[in-house]
Amino acid sequence: MLLLTATLWAQKPAPATADPGRIDGGVYHNAFFGFRYKLPYGWVERTREIEGDSPNATNAAVRPLLLLTVFERPPEASGETVNSAVVIVAEPLSSYSGMKTAADYFGPLTELATAKGFQAVEEPHAYSLGTAQLVRGDFSKSRGTKSVRQTSLVILEKGYELSFTFIGENENEINELIEKLSFATRKLAH
Repeated sequence: MLLLTATLWAQKPAPATADPGRIDGGVYHNAFFGFRYKLPYGWVERTREIEGDSPNATNAAVRPLLLLTVFERPPEASGETVNSAVVIVAEPLSSYSGMKTAADYFGPLTELATAKGFQAVEEPHAYSLGTAQLVRGDFSKSRGTKSVRQTSLVILEKGYELSFTFIGENENEINELIEKLSFATRKLAH
């Protein structure tokens, strides 16, 4: 399944100043952006492989930073269910003309989602996660007898648009995946 945020990721330039983070003890840590994500047990991490598939992979200066890509099962393994996934990407705000708020990112994301057969479940809206203030957008599409749900959380941080995209079969699964995301205590979200 094509991940919408990963598609946007491959189309834009990025600076090399952000830290790509690290995985330690089943938890992805990113001190630069001040968040962590607890990987679901048994999931497979494929960040570098996905990054290597980008048409811009050889030139780090011409793409955003793919921070984390994890799947419920290896992407090459077929199955009867949706291969749930989490994709975290940092894109410089300079990649988007006129982007002033996290909600502005949903213009290009919604356009791409509808082109891939997704429909907006509800309009992007404010979403609090601990001390972080994000914008949340939800999409879904039918895939045979199953449905696929995609939720993206977006925050502007340190000159970047930081997006967290969760793919699953239903809202409960998506919410369980979101619960594994936490932010360092902060006074203001930018």
